[in-house]
Amino acid sequence: MALQCGIVGLPNVGKSTIFNALTRSHAAEAANYPFCTIDPNVGVVEVPDPRFDWLVEKVKPKSKVPAAVEFVDIAGLVKGAASGEGLGNKFLSHIRQVNAILHIVRCFEDENITHVSGEVNPASDVEIIEIELILADLEQVEKRLLNLQKRKKSGEKDAIKICEVLEKVEETLKAGKSALSLNLSDDEILLIKDLQLLTLKPVLFIGNLDESDLADPAKSAAFQKLKTVAEQRNSRAVPISGKIEAELSQLSKEEAAIFLEDLGLKEPGLNLVIREAYSLLGYITFFTAGEVEVRAWNIIKGTPAPAAASVIHSDIEKGFIRAEVTAFTEIQAAGSQKAAQEAGKMRLEGKEYVVQDGDVVYFRFNV
Repeated sequence: MALQCGIVGLPNVGKSTIFNALTRSHAAEAANYPFCTIDPNVGVVEVPDPRFDWLVEKVKPKSKVPAAVEFVDIAGLVKGAASGEGLGNKFLSHIRQVNAILHIVRCFEDENITHVSGEVNPASDVEIIEIELILADLEQVEKRLLNLQKRKKSGEKDAIKICEVLEKVEETLKAGKSALSLNLSDDEILLIKDLQLLTLKPVLFIGNLDESDLADPAKSAAFQKLKTVAEQRNSRAVPISGKIEAELSQLSKEEAAIFLEDLGLKEPGLNLVIREAYSLLGYITFFTAGEVEVRAWNIIKGTPAPAAASVIHSDIEKGFIRAEVTAFTEIQAAGSQKAAQEAGKMRLEGKEYVVQDGDVVYFRFNV
């Protein structure tokens, strides 16, 4: 299953340029005017993982399936979107469908590209988007609380529990803070999951820098401001240059390597974005590897073996017997899966085992 991340931000911050580079496509129109993206564009991108590449090279399977992230390019929001300004609630509804939000923030100056607020100010830009998401959530929460009042008064236990959570969320939203800042428990989140609150989604901030600042983002005052904003929200800010990524997407692997070296960069900024997006939700990767297929599977950190098996097929979870587990590091050190097993590095694990990042697993089951 591909994780889904929504790319959001004000108009003209480089969302569509970055999306096109990320997915190596031109599906999203990029132009110097608001709302050049009307409907969301979707692209599925492989998660860069040297472990997966190593396994494929050594095993030489008939097929290979890497882990993936699905990116959705959502049109630029403006001040007043929650009340219908711009293209308003249509875009907010698109954001509700994603697992996480990638917030693109402009950190470059260019007199040829209009800034909707008239100046480059990361803190202000972030606040505009956040306020719209908070207002949209507040409307959702207030409607739900109103609908629950009769059930709550009649003493219905579930309604009372839901109202208790929503009242906390309402108070937080009214204070101008996100629902995420409440640190709700898993049980509390489950009670209000159907609302798909925008401000409960984790956010990764992407600073779109000028090409000259990318080799040393510390030079960019705007990006340093964005980093501060991200830290205040217990998040991270990743620097990239939309222009450079757009150029890289047009080059061969060999040409791109030379271009990056000339720029003093180790890898495309989008590799970091993809990895950060993948880890944003607390996901890890385990592998299945055989002559037929090498495949990367994404699961939430802390998942026990039977539940991890279910992402392959529900029958494996139902008939789970045991998991044959070898850490990737042990396989790499030994030179192959077979060599690692012969060296006694393969372990037999039961239902209580929590699958770890980088585990290479073979599930035994009986249905």
